[in-house]
Amino acid sequence: RCRGKEDRKEALERKQKVLHLVLQWVTLCKDFLREDEHVKLFMKTLYHYMLDDLYEHPTLEKDMRELQKLYQLHRRHTVDEYPPHRKSRALFHQLSMKENGLHSRGTQRETKEVLCHVYMSMDSYLSMRAHAGIVAQELLQAVAERMDVPQEEMVLVAITYPGGRLLLQPQDRVYSDSFRAVGRLHVCRKDVGEVLNPFTDNSELQQRAARMLSLNTWDVAVALTNFDWTIFDSIHEQELVYFTFSRHANSSHTVALELLLQRCNEVQLWVMTEVLLCPTLCKRVQLIKKFIKICAHCKAQRNLNCVFSIIMGLNTAAVSRLSQTWEKIPGKFKKLFSELETITDPSFNHKAYRDSFKKMKAPKIPFLPLLLKDITFIHEGNKTFHNNLVNFEKLHMIADTVRLIRQCQNDHMGNGITQKSSSEVQAYIDYLHIIDNQQTLFELSHRLEPRA
Repeated sequence: RCRGKEDRKEALERKQKVLHLVLQWVTLCKDFLREDEHVKLFMKTLYHYMLDDLYEHPTLEKDMRELQKLYQLHRRHTVDEYPPHRKSRALFHQLSMKENGLHSRGTQRETKEVLCHVYMSMDSYLSMRAHAGIVAQELLQAVAERMDVPQEEMVLVAITYPGGRLLLQPQDRVYSDSFRAVGRLHVCRKDVGEVLNPFTDNSELQQRAARMLSLNTWDVAVALTNFDWTIFDSIHEQELVYFTFSRHANSSHTVALELLLQRCNEVQLWVMTEVLLCPTLCKRVQLIKKFIKICAHCKAQRNLNCVFSIIMGLNTAAVSRLSQTWEKIPGKFKKLFSELETITDPSFNHKAYRDSFKKMKAPKIPFLPLLLKDITFIHEGNKTFHNNLVNFEKLHMIADTVRLIRQCQNDHMGNGITQKSSSEVQAYIDYLHIIDNQQTLFELSHRLEPRA
């Protein structure tokens, strides 16, 4: 009899440990996994088992209430599933999901943001931040204002694969529920159906360079950091896990993470585009000096994601080969650039970056591709299961790595990373004009400084 009591006590302790683990998991993930059908099924099954065990272990009632509270579960008064001898005990213990608790959060998705690419020519696009529910008319209006072209003269066309053309009507949605564009978006003239090309007139290039040079470098850095922080602050650490473990899955669980990775690539292309579209040598020198100062300001504002993007943009072959331009960069700017470059040095597993980033106060924005690389190495270098047992050591290593996201987002000391930015500069940064064709960028580079 004593042995039986000990066994029941031990069984109860094991059940409570499992429940406490699940409660911690649900608390951590909050609403993040609500849409996952596997999670819903798991929670429903677990709840059923808890109801079965309540007769033998009444002390589980408290844990069940916690689970109800966290996952919005409540009891129902039907008892058909239970055997006759259990009906009296199970009368108020059947599972039901609240109507508004676990269904897909479609209304919230409308508030999600995307980086929208609208091609102005075959190899250049306008990048803008937009809400996922944007329609063709709203997008055309934004493009018209940015390009200073009457909206009535333009139409929005989606190039679908393989090569089809879909003319979007004013109220057509540009993005699907999975945040994918209906096709590659192009702005065309209504009369001739040709894609706009904003780079044909040399006077426009002169104006473009002059506008960039007129912007205050600190304000540009603030605008870049504000943009990045808005996205970074919405990233949940679980997104890194989903991205690493399910990289081939078309999942809406990694929207914010993919958005910031996309932005990182865009800033690099923007730096290249601005430098290579600057037709005169003296202005090109000024422009590179300006980008070096912006990069230094981004570091001061604890935005290492942008620091990497700018350095990589200036170090690309198409820009670094401009020897006549780099020769005229003053020594103090070359020294500053060299100091900033050391942060991106990959030697000793990016030791320079890791040491520099560790010294920075939170909140701060890390270089996300490196963080994902760390998680990927842990995932691919260690088995998830050993002899059908979970490798918790691997999971602990991944947890320690992704926890960095939360640590970077916390602002316990009130060191706020966002600042008030000039409206003119913010408007410029929100709508970056980019060339994404590497061959075109190299052609522009050789046009500026032909090969000897």
